[in-house]
Amino acid sequence: MPRTVDYYFTPQSPWTYLGHARFAAIAKAAGATVRVRPVDFGAVFPVSGGLPLGKRAPQRQAYRLVEMARFSQHLGLPMNVKPRFFPVSGDDASKLIIAVDMHDGVEAAMPVCGAIFAAVWVQERNIADPKVLSAIAVECGLPSQRVEQSQSQAVQERYEAFTQEAIDAQVFGAPTYAIDGELFWGQDRLHFVERALQGKPN
Repeated sequence: MPRTVDYYFTPQSPWTYLGHARFAAIAKAAGATVRVRPVDFGAVFPVSGGLPLGKRAPQRQAYRLVEMARFSQHLGLPMNVKPRFFPVSGDDASKLIIAVDMHDGVEAAMPVCGAIFAAVWVQERNIADPKVLSAIAVECGLPSQRVEQSQSQAVQERYEAFTQEAIDAQVFGAPTYAIDGELFWGQDRLHFVERALQGKPN
């Protein structure tokens, strides 16, 4: 029976960018259903004990950059570890992803996710700018009005619901992949996600 993966992330996460294409390929190969779940980690961290990047110890911040460069090279993925527009709010980008998912389905939402992640970490574009989000939508073959639709009350409510869902599921970092209630945190756990989707024990 095909499995379902709840995909919890925030669009400005470098680790979500580094894992997105592999995750999409793994899910497709397994015939799994992906449920995109953009989350406001500003609401998750006070519950989970996490800290925003700027409040983490200097040595942790420095090592993060080392690891990002390592994974970028290891995976053969381009990446600016200190992009021009970072830190950046991910709220509007999250809501665009939700709007696309609502209007066009996950088959459209997943490529939009990838385009938004790359906009931050490769192209150095400002995903908090509505004009940039509109351009990304069009580049993905979608109508630019998806950005306007993303500001609806229905989308806001879904964003809040996904955030609460993540808190209830004990999610504490991005990306997190949840399969039948089992959490896999981080793009470096995708091997275990693949095994779980194949029905193999981890």
